[in-house]
Amino acid sequence: METTEFIVAPTHLAEGLEFVRRKTGEVFDQLGQVVVGQEEVLQSMLVAVYCQGHALLEGVPGTAKTLMVRALARSMSLDFSRIQFTPDLMPSDIIGTNVFDLHRSEFILRKGPIFTDLLLGDEINRSPAKTQAALLEAMQERRATIDGEPYPLSAQFTVFATQNPIEYEGTYPLPEAQLDRFMMKIKVGYPAAADEERMLEVYNQGGEPHNVEVSAIRPVMTSSDVQQCQRVVKSLAMRAELVTYIRQLITATRESEDILIGAGPRGGIHLLLAAKATAAFAGREFVTPDDIQTMAGATLRHRLVLQPEAEANGLTTDDAVRSILQRVPVPR
Repeated sequence: METTEFIVAPTHLAEGLEFVRRKTGEVFDQLGQVVVGQEEVLQSMLVAVYCQGHALLEGVPGTAKTLMVRALARSMSLDFSRIQFTPDLMPSDIIGTNVFDLHRSEFILRKGPIFTDLLLGDEINRSPAKTQAALLEAMQERRATIDGEPYPLSAQFTVFATQNPIEYEGTYPLPEAQLDRFMMKIKVGYPAAADEERMLEVYNQGGEPHNVEVSAIRPVMTSSDVQQCQRVVKSLAMRAELVTYIRQLITATRESEDILIGAGPRGGIHLLLAAKATAAFAGREFVTPDDIQTMAGATLRHRLVLQPEAEANGLTTDDAVRSILQRVPVPR
């Protein structure tokens, strides 16, 4: 596998963007072997990885959320772990614990599933807040504390957590502090009719795209490649007017009559980074207002708390974001 190593400098930015574009295309080609459609969802997931963020995947069962994360990890040569969140899950089941070894007469560390690159937290809202909070330090600091001792996590540590939007019995809403740790909330909808028919035809022909381990999908990136893409994204330029535009959008969420609690500073940071990644996918050395508007919904929808009256009138956080995008002047 070809691996390119270089540090991004202004004179090398064009080369870096071509590297991102090529590698991203190769990843999409591999994902297309097991995932039909869902291009927008897959691109948002790549944005999270390239920006070293975390993403909450919300969709009804059977929309390939788990499959997409597993396939992404395989195509990018990243380690993968899964946690099935249940009401009886304990924090030690996530981060690990020290266990006494009778043969060696000493405690040994038994690491939990968070010691990986891509972590799938399946149905994260089925565990109580104490267990959910075990992820907070890991998501923010990329480390885990076990018996008072900090342990570093992978530099590529990324959480993709799933939740079902229609089941509320036996679930625990995610605390605001934890929601804010997620860079994006990605909505995973039903596939288009043509995509769903293609999917059925694959199974009709005896295919098993859900079985990533035996599929034809192959690694097309290394950990070094992923880090290089992350450096390229961070190095992209953003005009001062666009930085101001992002700040104005965030401020507007706090001043809207329909919103009880608006986005915090972290929301603006995540929107800025996501816009840079979107520009990089397009092969541009600069960010446009369209890049910001494209990522505004995914990066802000989960940070907003609507006024009760607005919710009673059927308003959603997506509606509120769209309204703000229409009101705030777009820089020329």
